[in-house]
Parts: sequence; C-alpha cells; structure tokens
Amino acid sequence: MKLSVVMPAYNEIDTIEEIIRRVLAVDLEKELVIVDDCSTDGTREYLEKLSDPRIRVFFQERNMGKGAAVRRGIAEAAGEVIVIQDADLEYNPEEYHQLLEPIRKGLADVVFGTRFGGSTTRVHLFWHYLGNRMLTLFSNMFTNLNLTDMEVCYKMFKSSIIKGIHLRSDRFGFEPEVTAKVARLGCRIYETPVSYAGRDYSEGKKIGWKDGISAVYCILRYHFFD
Repeated sequence: MKLSVVMPAYNEIDTIEEIIRRVLAVDLEKELVIVDDCSTDGTREYLEKLSDPRIRVFFQERNMGKGAAVRRGIAEAAGEVIVIQDADLEYNPEEYHQLLEPIRKGLADVVFGTRFGGSTTRVHLFWHYLGNRMLTLFSNMFTNLNLTDMEVCYKMFKSSIIKGIHLRSDRFGFEPEVTAKVARLGCRIYETPVSYAGRDYSEGKKIGWKDGISAVYCILRYHFFD
C-alpha cells in the first residue's frame, strides 16, 4: 500500500531539510509530494536542487495558500493512501504507521490524528488550544461527528476518496471543508492520538485569529451551501 505524503511549504527554510529527512526515514513504501507556495526565503531554491527519486516537487506560480497547495499535491499524488504533512517540525512522521493501521485493516476510509488523545505534546498556547476545541465542537454540531481535533494537520485518506472530493478552500479552510465533505459522504472515519510539538509565532507559526473566523465561515458554508 503506497503512501503519498503531501507537503505544502511556504517560507520554511529553517525546517524543510529536517522534515524531508524525517519523512524519508519512515519505513514505508512512499513518495513525498512537495508543493512550494511561492516561498521567498530560500525554500524554493533549496527544493529546486533536490534530486531524490522519492521526492516530487511542484511550484505554485503565486502565493495561493495552504489549501490550494494541498489541492495541487492531492491531484499529483500517485499513492493508494494520502496523508497531509506540514513542512515544519510540529508533527512526527514516525506516526504514519499508526495512522495507516485502520486503513490497512479495512476499517477506515479516513483517519484523523488527534493532539488531545493522550500522546506527548508540548505545553503551549492556551488560546490556540481553546480555539481548536471550540472550532471542533462547532464543526461536530453540523457534521454529527464526535471528532476531538478537527483542525489537526495529520489527516490520512484513501486516494479514491479524497481525489473524488471537489475542494475549494485556498487557505486554512481546508480543514473544516474536508471534514464536512468526508462526513457528508458517510466515510468511515477513525481518530488516533498523535504527538505535537507546536511552535509559536517567533518560530514561524502562520495561523491566526482571522483564520479562526474563516473556519467558522467555512463550517457554515460547506454545511448549508456546498
């Protein structure tokens, strides 16, 4: 079962080399599909020099947002299973195995990680934690799911499922949108705990309060109008 790791990247020169090393070190049949979202800090130039046959790199013509980069990566992915991987060091690629297990066993179509399931996590920003829990609760009210972490990066899909979904969100609205749409399809969704080493804004964190407001809009939009 080949895994496609879709990695959107925007201005991650401080972490891109290490996260690529960690992904490639995972003992699974896989490809790494990197989509650079018009980086300006040297990330693009670093990616242009890569020659590893396990890595395919695509470049956006302009900065379009994480959701647009993820869409491009999904479209280019060739594996039977697709997982989303940020280009920072917040998530641990060694946990692909536990995400993959419910799909490998034939139990799940989609697997969400959860940062609130008892794994080791960095003690971090209270308001981000509260915002994540509130957005997950609000999403669950409309999807009728009992997820604990809708906003988690680690989402794994059967390719046949995710490639058949028409995604629209260009920024961080990808998370509530894809959640709404896999719920509407009646996909078998599992959660598994993942560790989390969250970074703060001085370390390059990009999501902010405006993205929280956008997520509320996306939850409503993809429930009532799409």
